[in-house]
Amino acid sequence: MQGAVLYGPRDVRFEKRDEPKIIKPTDAVIRISSACVCGSDLWPYRGIQPIAQPTPMGHEYCGIVEEVGREVRKIKAGQFVVGSFATSDNTCVICQHGYQSSFKSGSTVAVVGDGAVGLLGVLSAKQMGAVRIIAMSRHASRQKLAREFGATDIVTERGDEGVARIKELTNGVGADSVLECVGTQESMAQAIHSTRPGGYMGYVGVPHGVSLDGEQLFFSHVHLHGGPAPVRRYLPELINLVLDGKISPGKVFDLTLPLDQVAQGYRAMDERRAIKTLRRPNGTK
Repeated sequence: MQGAVLYGPRDVRFEKRDEPKIIKPTDAVIRISSACVCGSDLWPYRGIQPIAQPTPMGHEYCGIVEEVGREVRKIKAGQFVVGSFATSDNTCVICQHGYQSSFKSGSTVAVVGDGAVGLLGVLSAKQMGAVRIIAMSRHASRQKLAREFGATDIVTERGDEGVARIKELTNGVGADSVLECVGTQESMAQAIHSTRPGGYMGYVGVPHGVSLDGEQLFFSHVHLHGGPAPVRRYLPELINLVLDGKISPGKVFDLTLPLDQVAQGYRAMDERRAIKTLRRPNGTK
């Protein structure tokens, strides 16, 4: 087997790895059909999130199940499956509890970030009934896709100027809900300050070097909710929407490469020449 391994900042190698095998009775072995580079992988790729040793990369994938452990009940060899970046059993109290949406039909939503996560935040807001969707982007190709996904307004300003523009578009009030999809101090502050008092700010960009001022947050009256997306809760419904042709989230894949060119995929996303890179095993289409 071969796989992508990060050795240090901007040093990704495609090399031979041990063949996977069942170790625990709840394990499964999957032959990868397609995989992608996640924007969160760019933090260790850039050296912002240090690694202590060569580290296998990649946590977005789909493929065919080849083997399962003796305690696996609902997955069988030969099935096509879609994986998540987090492991869950879908039976415990936490899995069953799930999360509620932070915005309701008719809301004004602002999205900070124009990567794959931000663009799909626009798509999600549209799908959930937002009437006005403000996408913050400086890149023409990403602005175009944001419009296609449902954005009604584009804001190119950042920081305080970006906040001022959001307030201008919302009669000085701020957006009902804001999605923070980057993970930096600047983007977090911009998202909080763009939210109206009593509004909701959801942060799904993995935070790096972010600290919050408790006093400012106290007086802002903004609800904050963030964390890794509960993918397993939403995936069945989303797959049906894709198969029915109602949404096309795959449009964020604007670069497809064979797996042995994984380093080029990381580089393209790092340099913002690609929104999201799709990788396929060599010889497949």
